[in-house]
Amino acid sequence: MRIAIFSDIHANLPALEAFFEDIQKRDIDSWYCLGDLVGYNTWPNEVIEEIRKRKIPTIAGNHDLKVKKLKRDEGLEVDYAYHIGSDDARDYLSRLPRFIRKHFELDGAPATIMLVHGSPRSVNEYLLEDLEESYVSAMMEEEDADIMFCGHTHKPYHRTLTTSNSYRHLINVGSIGKPKDGDPRGCYVILTLDKSSSLKSADGIKVEFFRFEYDVEKAASAVENSPLPTEFADRLRKAY
Repeated sequence: MRIAIFSDIHANLPALEAFFEDIQKRDIDSWYCLGDLVGYNTWPNEVIEEIRKRKIPTIAGNHDLKVKKLKRDEGLEVDYAYHIGSDDARDYLSRLPRFIRKHFELDGAPATIMLVHGSPRSVNEYLLEDLEESYVSAMMEEEDADIMFCGHTHKPYHRTLTTSNSYRHLINVGSIGKPKDGDPRGCYVILTLDKSSSLKSADGIKVEFFRFEYDVEKAASAVENSPLPTEFADRLRKAY
């Protein structure tokens, strides 16, 4: 089984369209989105429509939760990115779950995969790669999570944690529409589970990171021609 996990589109339609084109090459069985469909860019309605059209299981990110049913002329200069979503789009975002939990059997033993945006404790928590191992292990243990996928930081990594008799895996999938690791290309992950998959060894699961090109200038120019801060365009170009 090949499972694609992606996150943090941030209303960047050119990036999402390029992702859909790239994923067609990958022969996946299922896919999940870890949230933050909106914010920072100019296509929230179009992004949400594409996600809904494909019936992609999606959880709420912190920017999705920020969207409120406000009048169009209320605080527009401050929160423009959160006002341009339609009422239907806002309603969709308000109904997204906070996490997804999936159960598998790997090498004869039960395995739980948890999908979160920030962390199980808070949608706003940053699970950075250099967090103290004891903290991360305790968090995953209290959730009974063997494999955890997160987003929010926009910086991809795969971290392996040791337990008494097995291994846990924490994977940040990066960002589709707003990378912050110096590489402006979109990023997502594919997890492959098969008969050889196991939690008994550090390399017992296969996690692949994929980068893809998209029309960064189209997205950056749209920002510059909108009420959004022009700095957002620079962040797209330089991936910070």
